[in-house]
Formats: sequence, structure tokens, C-alpha cells
Amino acid sequence: MVPAEVRVPVSGTRERARKDARKGKRYSLMRSAEAWDRSRLGYRVVKRAFDIVFSLAVILVALVPSIILCVAIRLDSPGWPLYGQKRVGRIGPNGKPREFTMWKFRSMVKDADRQLESLLDKNEVEGPMFKMADDPRVTRIGHFIRRHSIDEFPQFANVLLGQMSVVGPRPPLPREVEQYDEWAMQRLAVKPGLTGPWQVGGRSNLDFDDMVRLDLGYIARRGVKTDLVLILQTIAVVCTGKGAH
Repeated sequence: MVPAEVRVPVSGTRERARKDARKGKRYSLMRSAEAWDRSRLGYRVVKRAFDIVFSLAVILVALVPSIILCVAIRLDSPGWPLYGQKRVGRIGPNGKPREFTMWKFRSMVKDADRQLESLLDKNEVEGPMFKMADDPRVTRIGHFIRRHSIDEFPQFANVLLGQMSVVGPRPPLPREVEQYDEWAMQRLAVKPGLTGPWQVGGRSNLDFDDMVRLDLGYIARRGVKTDLVLILQTIAVVCTGKGAH
């Protein structure tokens, strides 16, 4: 159960979500949480201002190291050192997922997406999400940058552009959203983030339902203090590489 104030319209369990979903159309729970979040104008203004300043600062500081890393990735394996992948931000007013290109430093071989189909039977988590501890597609440099989340740094550009926030639920793949039920759909009520409760709560050691519970808990309690705490916890996780595959 996700602990939340009564005024926050988030269903914390799948069973409760199913009951609530019977009262309305698909996306009704997500729309309720989305409407409540949009009413918090002060928090949203502060959050966006922080996203711009923080992401711009990180991009400027990390520019030279990023260029060096790109060269190292290219020397380690063939292919472009940056990897763009379609992700879902929110569901649009027409009920269709709003997609954007999320950027990463490439940590896998260049044809990793084509190889995924042959690895689906080795998925180690339940639900619409793929995780594999010893993924053969990961390169030598990829193991290191994934362990310390360095591969995620290009997403500060997504944050600067307003497609993501520094803190929020991780943006899912379109094929994953197609499998979401009403309960999981609630995590799309807010802008996705570069880091969030899943990153500091166990990462690859958690399954899909655990991730959704953490995200709904964040949505119910999120605020400036919560975001700052998650950022500090993320720094600790990045340094230790805890929970990453």
C-alpha cells in the first residue's frame, strides 16, 4: 500500500485501482493524479527552475569528460557513442503516449535492439520490463558506466529541453506502456525523471511491481524536500554502484 495523504488521488494497490477503474474510463486514475499535480503551480515552477539550472551546470562541467568518454566508447566497440531510444513521457489528451527520444552513452553493442527478441525468454523480472544480470550485449566500458549510472548523463539534455525532470518516475518504453494496467498507468501522471525512488531503492534488484509502488509513493509525497533527498541519495548510489547490473 502506498502511504499518502487522503487528498492525493493515487490508488496504492492494484486491487484498489481495479475497483476505481470500474467507475470510469481507462486512464481515469492517471488523469485524477495528473490534475492534482497540475494544481500545485508553486512547486512546479520551482521544480522547473531547478531542472534548468542544475542540468545546465552538469552539462557544462561534464562536457570535456563526456567527449573523452565518447572516444573511449567508440574505440571499445563499433557504432555511435550516443544512443537514442524512444520513451514515453505522459499520455496525451487524445489518449496516445507522448514519445520523445531519450539519450544515453551507448553501453551495449550497436545492434542491441535487434538482439533483444532472442533474449526475452531470459528476462529476470516479472511484468512489462526487461532485466538481465549478465546481458551479453553490454560492452566492457558499458559494464562500468551502467554500474555507476554514467550512461544516463546525456539525459540532462532531455531535462534542459523540458522532456524530463531531474527527479521523477523513469520513462518507460512504448511497448511496456502497452502492457500497463490502470494501476501502473498512474506513474505516467507526472513528468518522467532522470532519477527517482527506483534508482535509490534497489534498481535492478526490484521487480516491476516494486518499481510502480515506489513511483506512486513518490507521486503522492513529492515536493522540494523529497526531490532534494532523492538527489542526494542518487549521488551516493552512483558512487557505490549499489543495485546496478
